[in-house]
Amino acid sequence: MEFSVDTSLGYQINHVARLLARDLEARIKPEGIALGAFPALLHLWEKDGLTQKELVARLGIEQPTLAATLARMERDGLVTRRRDEGDGRVQRVRLTPKARALREVAYDAAMDVNAKALQGFDEAERELLMALLRRVILSVEGTENNG
Repeated sequence: MEFSVDTSLGYQINHVARLLARDLEARIKPEGIALGAFPALLHLWEKDGLTQKELVARLGIEQPTLAATLARMERDGLVTRRRDEGDGRVQRVRLTPKARALREVAYDAAMDVNAKALQGFDEAERELLMALLRRVILSVEGTENNG
């Protein structure tokens, strides 16, 4: 079997991800949210005050990448980083009022992008697609953890 972008799972998922990211960026950038900050914001909106280590684990990125992202987010007035009062070795990331105020507009933008991508799919197809993607993620994560 020869390689083809038309039948490559990785290529097709990457292509979809780039298209979704481009659409999302066009919607959130005018609000002052950089695309690279969006994943961290999602986790902080879920649970403010995470440590940098917790964010690294949740995002699945390297510490230097997160540090650079947080520096930009700090510059943009979205987060603050402070030493934990109980453990000075730990740095907690906290949302600013500006970032908290952007939550709904960002969620709305993400939901609009998702709805656009899934237009023409019925509910059963949407559920099946999400279930299959979760299986792919588990398979890849299992491969990464086992070898």
